[in-house]
Amino acid sequence: MDQSAPLRAASPLLRPGENCWRIARADRAAVIVDADDYFRVARAAMLAARHRIMLVGWDFDARIRLGQADAGDDAPEQLGDFILWLVKRRPELEVFLLRWDLGAVNTLFRGTTILTLARWMWHKRITARLDGMHPAGASHHQKIVVLDDSLAFCGGIDMTSDRWDTRQHLDSDPGRRRPNGSPYKPWHDATMALEGEAARAIGQVARDRWRAAGGRELKPVESCTDCWPETLAPQFGNVDVAIARTYPQMPDVEPVHEIERLYLDLIGSARRFIYAESQYFASRRIAEAIAKRLAEPDGPEIVLVNPVTAQGWLEPIAMDTARARLHEALRRADKHGRFRLYHPFTAGGEPIYVHAKIMIVDDRVLRVGSSNMNNRSLRLDTECDVAVDAGAPCDPDLSDRIRRFRDSLLAEHLGAEEAEVARRMEQEGSLIRTIEKLRGPGRSLRPYEEPDLNAVEQWLADNEVLDPEGPEEMFESLSRRGLFRGGRLRRLLRRKP
Repeated sequence: MDQSAPLRAASPLLRPGENCWRIARADRAAVIVDADDYFRVARAAMLAARHRIMLVGWDFDARIRLGQADAGDDAPEQLGDFILWLVKRRPELEVFLLRWDLGAVNTLFRGTTILTLARWMWHKRITARLDGMHPAGASHHQKIVVLDDSLAFCGGIDMTSDRWDTRQHLDSDPGRRRPNGSPYKPWHDATMALEGEAARAIGQVARDRWRAAGGRELKPVESCTDCWPETLAPQFGNVDVAIARTYPQMPDVEPVHEIERLYLDLIGSARRFIYAESQYFASRRIAEAIAKRLAEPDGPEIVLVNPVTAQGWLEPIAMDTARARLHEALRRADKHGRFRLYHPFTAGGEPIYVHAKIMIVDDRVLRVGSSNMNNRSLRLDTECDVAVDAGAPCDPDLSDRIRRFRDSLLAEHLGAEEAEVARRMEQEGSLIRTIEKLRGPGRSLRPYEEPDLNAVEQWLADNEVLDPEGPEEMFESLSRRGLFRGGRLRRLLRRKP
């Protein structure tokens, strides 16, 4: 970690050393929604890199296609061939790839990927490592790309299969297919592009993780390169960006819980509303913070957008059951009708998988990252989030840009025009009433429905067997852990509906 980095706070809400690591200025910044745009933008940016490319992620699939940057781009579309093409034509360019070690097992079953990885590793200017520096049962979950320490992407999108989709989320999109040709379901995701000092700070996060995973120490890139793609319109200029992390506790390694603190502080600071997108909703600490705000007679509205169900065979047992129990408790706490949980669907009624990790508070704070609202992201996995604060009192221009981004997300999910969303928000003065007025059949948001949990599922959820709150709980007695250990949520569940 760069202990000499200057710490400065742009607002009382974002506090370096508490709910973020540091705050750095971004010359330009933009949120990129869904991987169709991200893959093309990242490809164009990598074409401009001259010295170093760092790819840090939970997973990579060398077979995915990044698309064409522009008409004059003759580089290969496949990620694996593209990286090799770059280093052959840039004699000064080095590429460093870091991915979660256990996730790499899947690579053995991905057709030609293992051969591509071998070609990468044989090249003297491509270095690949597996990140095993985490507790048992944890994962390396950051999704970071850094180019010449001049431009960085930080968010929730992995450069792997099953991620590509457009903001239209069509029911039958020929581009939404795996490298083997099989189709996958609609996917919603987001990341943020950062230029300037903020990119250099994200570069430090990536280098710190590289070193922690056993790689050699990498010095910052001194030569600045303009890697910002012409096709990417910046949403923000000369804006301060907070960087927050999660590092789990390990022998001789101090834990970092900045992301957890930032979630709790943002929930506690909201005055009018919180809009959030997350793959999971399974955190006791976050639910308790929400319950506290719902108990206030004039607290904020809270809207959470989740997928219908988690993916995989184990995640639904862990995440969906915990969500059901927490939702039940919050429903009983919500005496003023200010909490809603929704799922997005396509025009044909297909559920859209929400993988984005976004939080917008009062059109003042915008947060994008890799962390979900579950215990793993707060205490067990490695994560990195970034946040922009319009300040108090708000910078009207910055706040308006955050508002327009929020409107664009609601328009995407509701199948509506941004102008109509903005008009309804102005008319209703309520996030929930706006959604309820605009949602309908087809492309829209649908309310969450609590499932009937059997006794085993309820026990697994209540005891957090599959989503512990930290490495210290992996082998701790069940009597000392659980979703409702704090008392507030347990008391809510004991109330009559």
